[in-house]
Amino acid sequence: MDSNFNFKKVFEEKFLSYIKISSQSNASAKEVPSSQGQWTLAKVLAAELEDLGLEDVYINNFCVVHGVLKKRLKTDRDTPVVGWVCHLDTVDVSQSPDIKAKVIRSYPGGDIVQNEDLGIILKEADHPELKAYVGQDIIISDGTSVLGADNKAAIANVMTVLQYLKENPQVDHGEIHIAFVPDEEIGLRGARKIDYDKFKVDYAYTIDCCQLGEVVYETFNAGSGRVHIKGVSAHPMSAKGKLVNPLMISNDFINMLDRNQTPENTEGREGYIWVNGLNSNVIEAEISLNIRDHSKIGYENKKAYLRQAVDLLKLKYPKAEISIELEDVYANIYDAVNDDNRECIDNIYKAFEELDIEPITLPMRGGTDGSFISSLGILTPNYFTGAHNFHATSEFLPMDSAEKSCLVTLKLIEEAAK
Repeated sequence: MDSNFNFKKVFEEKFLSYIKISSQSNASAKEVPSSQGQWTLAKVLAAELEDLGLEDVYINNFCVVHGVLKKRLKTDRDTPVVGWVCHLDTVDVSQSPDIKAKVIRSYPGGDIVQNEDLGIILKEADHPELKAYVGQDIIISDGTSVLGADNKAAIANVMTVLQYLKENPQVDHGEIHIAFVPDEEIGLRGARKIDYDKFKVDYAYTIDCCQLGEVVYETFNAGSGRVHIKGVSAHPMSAKGKLVNPLMISNDFINMLDRNQTPENTEGREGYIWVNGLNSNVIEAEISLNIRDHSKIGYENKKAYLRQAVDLLKLKYPKAEISIELEDVYANIYDAVNDDNRECIDNIYKAFEELDIEPITLPMRGGTDGSFISSLGILTPNYFTGAHNFHATSEFLPMDSAEKSCLVTLKLIEEAAK
């Protein structure tokens, strides 16, 4: 490895430049991408990929950036074609879309003042994980937004490694495909818009989880649901036997769900049904749901239960019009793993061993772009960015961990080239 290449310095410069481009996704938008900032970032990245020597660089109609680094080997041989997928959007959690970052050099320990004017403090008592990074450089936001390591740390990681490869032509590598996609945070919309006739890889990776050592190749099976209820309106003075209140039917439906199978009452591999929206008036109501389970059987059973609950409501309220729509959003990565393709997962653990990283293997209570991509037959496991507290104003990124993540990416490239 080129000891003159400063991974931390290059990564930091790239990361800080990317997070300056506001790219929150917008769940209420129907088009992909859902925000203009993602187009801005995509154009910056496409130009940078070309400068780094990638070929076939383009942005498709849905803001997916694609580029190919052609194979470079001292001796011609077959090697797997490997992809990396990172998402352009940052999450919208009702905070500022504009990220203002600051770098804490040689973190001394204790509380960190994120924003003196607003009195925002990252307290060590609330975040004891900070203690592990005393003496290291840490990047934080000013407390008015997330930091955006999810997923601009991944973009900076990939771009840093591509720069390393450009500056070190002696390093062997196979063919590498890059896809930067929009709108991961609002249902993995961008992963569905990759041009898979061009993104022809044997397997791929995402870099979309948190602290040093995390590995994810188990995710939820995920779906969304909407229950539509149309009642019968009547004036209260003559409503008996006539009025059918959609809000009361909604209440009956929600009470048919198991309170022990909700997000706030589950953990680990336990699935849930989450009622996350209810809109109603005197005529109509709509209930929105999320369905999650690591087990495919458990996931299908939850969907079946919801359909049965609606059928019971139809019997109880024959004058009402009640229906349910269920949509599969993504699948468990693990269901795509087999003896023929699990080498890409094994290579993560090989890289960790060589870099002296203790693996933390997690069943993710969520999904990544890899959850959708794996369902297409392209196994796409996930490894750490190094950041903590995704989707929170307390999000922070230790630079030593970010560097280790870059080195994992490089090791995976080198392993594939063998």
